[in-house]
Amino acid sequence: MDVDPRLFENVQVSDSEVRKIVLSYLVHNCFKETAETFIACSGMKRTADCSVDIDKRKPIYNHVMEGNVLKAIELTNQLAVDLLTSNPDVHFDLLTLHFVELVRAKDCASALEFAQRELRPFGNQQGRYLEKLQDCMALLAYEEPEKSPLFDYLTTDYRQRIADALNSAVLAHANLPSYTSMERLLQHTTVVRQRLHQELGKDGPPTFTLKAFLKS
Repeated sequence: MDVDPRLFENVQVSDSEVRKIVLSYLVHNCFKETAETFIACSGMKRTADCSVDIDKRKPIYNHVMEGNVLKAIELTNQLAVDLLTSNPDVHFDLLTLHFVELVRAKDCASALEFAQRELRPFGNQQGRYLEKLQDCMALLAYEEPEKSPLFDYLTTDYRQRIADALNSAVLAHANLPSYTSMERLLQHTTVVRQRLHQELGKDGPPTFTLKAFLKS
């Protein structure tokens, strides 16, 4: 049983609430110009200067997306000196990404030197990072790592996952939401529908997927 669309008609959602959800997504993802245009066009009140926050985060995000990892680390340390120390998983991912970028540039000697100096200590932490370290080191065995079974480490998607994780860590460090309202809304909807499906079975609604919802 799917949810009767007529049930939605009695649920009131104000335009201001929808605008806040959209704005939180734009600010979270550093779309400064779009956020400012959205505020101006929708007549919303500007919050405590969200653009300043974006100005600090966007260069860091862009440097990761461009593969300039060491610069991203430098700017992160300037913004919050203890952020990477308190987020070792994010720090490790940034360092491995720099290693990958050296491999991409065919600078294997520098990649090995960097791994010995910066990545080796992570290998001693009860195997927590061992599998990923082994994958990264294995990239050196391929003349064309982009065509290897480990090609995912050299994709734009991999850069973006790390950029998103760092962005969330920066926000959390500043006591700001590390997830957008839109993400939370989708997460809550997914969990509620999943629970209803488990409890009611065929008499309940199907599990929620964004892909199916967008097609409905």
